[in-house]
Amino acid sequence: MIRDDVLGSLPVRTALPALEAALDGPGCAVLCAPPGTGKTTLVPLVLAGLVRPGGGARGPRRRVIVAEPRRIAARAAARRMAWLLGERVGESVGFTVRGERVVGRDTVVEVVTTGVLLQRLQRDQELGGVDVVIIDECHERHLDADTVAAFLLDVRATLRPELRLVAASATTDAEGWARLLGDAPVVEARGVTHPLEVVWSPPPRPVRPPHGMRVDPALLTHVASVVRGALAERAGDVLVFLPGVGEIGRVAGQLGGRDELGAEVLQVHGRAPAEVQDAVLAGSGDGNRRVVLATSVAESSLTVPGVRVVVDSGLAREPRTDHARGLSALTTVRASQAAARQRAGRAGREAPGAVYRCWDQAQDARLARFPAPEIKVADLAAFALQAACWGDPDASGLALLDAPPPGALAAARAVLTAIGAVDAEGRVTDRGVRMSRLGLHPRLARALLDGAQEVGARRAAEVVALLSEEPPRAYGDDLASAWRTAKRGGDGYAARWRQESRRLASALPRGPAGEADGTGRHEPTPRGGEDARRNARGGGVVQVGNDGGAGGVGAVSGADRAGTGRDGRPPGVGGGDRGERAGLADDSVVGVVAAFAFPERVARARGAGAFLMVSGTGAELGDGSALRSAPWLAVAVADRPATAASARVRLAAVIDEDTARTAAAHLLVSGEEVRWEDGDVVARGVTRLGAVELSARPLRKPDPALVRAALLDGLRREGPGALLRWTRDSEALRDRLGFLHRALGAPWPDVSDAALLDGADDWLEPELSKARRRADLARIEAGQALRRLLPWSSGQAGRLDELAPERILVPSGSRVRVDYGGEQPVLAVKLQELFGLTATPTVAGVPVLVHLLSPAGRPAAVTADLASFWRDGYRAVRAELRGRYPRHPWPEDPTRAVATRRLNNRR
Repeated sequence: MIRDDVLGSLPVRTALPALEAALDGPGCAVLCAPPGTGKTTLVPLVLAGLVRPGGGARGPRRRVIVAEPRRIAARAAARRMAWLLGERVGESVGFTVRGERVVGRDTVVEVVTTGVLLQRLQRDQELGGVDVVIIDECHERHLDADTVAAFLLDVRATLRPELRLVAASATTDAEGWARLLGDAPVVEARGVTHPLEVVWSPPPRPVRPPHGMRVDPALLTHVASVVRGALAERAGDVLVFLPGVGEIGRVAGQLGGRDELGAEVLQVHGRAPAEVQDAVLAGSGDGNRRVVLATSVAESSLTVPGVRVVVDSGLAREPRTDHARGLSALTTVRASQAAARQRAGRAGREAPGAVYRCWDQAQDARLARFPAPEIKVADLAAFALQAACWGDPDASGLALLDAPPPGALAAARAVLTAIGAVDAEGRVTDRGVRMSRLGLHPRLARALLDGAQEVGARRAAEVVALLSEEPPRAYGDDLASAWRTAKRGGDGYAARWRQESRRLASALPRGPAGEADGTGRHEPTPRGGEDARRNARGGGVVQVGNDGGAGGVGAVSGADRAGTGRDGRPPGVGGGDRGERAGLADDSVVGVVAAFAFPERVARARGAGAFLMVSGTGAELGDGSALRSAPWLAVAVADRPATAASARVRLAAVIDEDTARTAAAHLLVSGEEVRWEDGDVVARGVTRLGAVELSARPLRKPDPALVRAALLDGLRREGPGALLRWTRDSEALRDRLGFLHRALGAPWPDVSDAALLDGADDWLEPELSKARRRADLARIEAGQALRRLLPWSSGQAGRLDELAPERILVPSGSRVRVDYGGEQPVLAVKLQELFGLTATPTVAGVPVLVHLLSPAGRPAAVTADLASFWRDGYRAVRAELRGRYPRHPWPEDPTRAVATRRLNNRR
């Protein structure tokens, strides 16, 4: 029996007429409705023609797909709608998530994850038989949701303009989505608001800010304390928001059991067993209080009944990718203001409530307004493969709220090229199509396909399943040991691992004898939607099957660059099920598959638990790790703390050099390596695996061009002044030429280090090409080489001594050297030798800076205007020095005195 009383009480019912009018008109709409209003449950039932709140005629029967960002939300929404209809899941309402499908012949509302919908769109672009698609929780800006919206808009524009599209958001920040959907109408539903008290509860002492996956234990202790206080001060259940599963477990341990706390402690996250999720969403039937510890999954996707208090840790997890180091992981960040509002609203759903925020009010104003869109911060390899399968490799034709960062997209395409998923032009290959069908991150898809060839389908599937969801920390950092623990384990992780292993093994293409292998020789079957869309857009598209969302986010490395073999596999990957026949040990199997998944993270030992990845990033194991003695590792999970120079290895497998060479064959290079090292030319024949040097031998006759390049590199590092032979005259010539270039410009040459190195061909040849080592550079007379730069062709070279003379004749008859090393030429001369000279000497029209010296040669005065000095400054100098040097002339009027370099009596 349909529960009309519940349907009639849902606030979103008031927005239904406007929503239906928008879909009957433009065909698109943005629905803004707070959590708990019924946007996820009532709206699909009404649009499918299954119910009509308040009576009246139902609408026409339509097939509706609801796309949710998480599996737990998809299951919960389907169960709630079936309950409202008085049915079981699989009748009028069903759901499909990765590894589980509950639908029936009469199903008209199907709830799916966005990953499943992506795969379905790749297989059938027209979405035959589907009338309405609802993208729920679009405000969360998950990458799959953004991609689904872009694909659906493309389908509406080219194949099915009658397809109705609803973007449902739990916030009022809908302008961007409205513009994306072609200025679609924004339909708002008001929720029932109850008074909500905000209690600011910062820790009593400062806590360390989060970095990487680490959260200060003092903050978790404080959260547990706030929960106890809330239970004592308030009625109702308590919903606690924490960033991840690890933090949930630690807080649960501090809270204790029901007898100690006076309430049952439940944990809700994506990994929680289905029966636990059901129990949380069903509410407390016996009237006992509950404390629900949850990740951000409970912000908007789920309704937890009975909650009157929210305790917010203020933290969240977001994906981050370090393209330079080839590392990708979740990182702990401050929750945004929008997330904080969503969390707080959970306390006021059914009655007045309170939210305890574990930060102070001043800090709240400094939080980001919204979470970062995933397309801006995440690894884009899976997105790039989806775009390539869609026929738009650079995603330029997709309608996206935010364009993918060019650098991140280029790195993702480099990964896809390296694993053979796309060709050099970015077009998807047959191998790439097979990868996209597996419902895995492309890296893990490569590991499954190639690993099946090397170690057998069953074992490859088991290891990839282990990599697709990181094992609990209690399993340790040894991937082989974690595999054995999962095999014999009875915990929730082990159960999920077994289910995923079976799914992956069954998803592998079948060989000629029917057994699973990694070759997948069959070709995709063309469909009508593909041809129609190709004709509509003028481009090609490849069909993709097997519903399944992408999982197991891997790292991105710009170093992954190579072609593929004739069968689509990267170079060095063999064929046939050799691993099973050779009887590889489990430890070897794990290493092979992990190395295929993360070839740029293959690492060689450097000693004391330190390793160097072939990507060039350092990595370190924990002090107690059993892997510290391994010569090579395939690093599966690593992160790099903000202040650390090396990455921290959290999960890895032991491998040998042969496995490293095979997995990272695209990074294997051999050749002559001539470079400037430790102050001289070093010439070797080197074999490298990325940044790791495998072998080296001295070269007796290196390539002269490489030697010349190494010598130039040495000149750049140490400077021409340090390596060439510079006499006093050579340095003076360089200073004179530099002065003329500054004063007069062309044709006088620029003789700065950078200019000399850029123009080495003009002044260092032929000596540079004949040189073989540092000692040969030291034999090159720099002054002689510099004269090649003089403007001989214009005839100006002969004016060098006229424009920038080495010496200037002063009134005493001395020829005094001019120093051109500074910005202004300097003439350092004894004061008595300039008596009678009133005009400041000039060179190339520039007055020299006169350093007037005492009879002992010490500085007495500096002037660029001699006449002014004789008039204003001389008296003070004369009064100070005549007593010290009585035997030298100190006339009262120096402009009329005779210049001299002699003493009074000799004069």
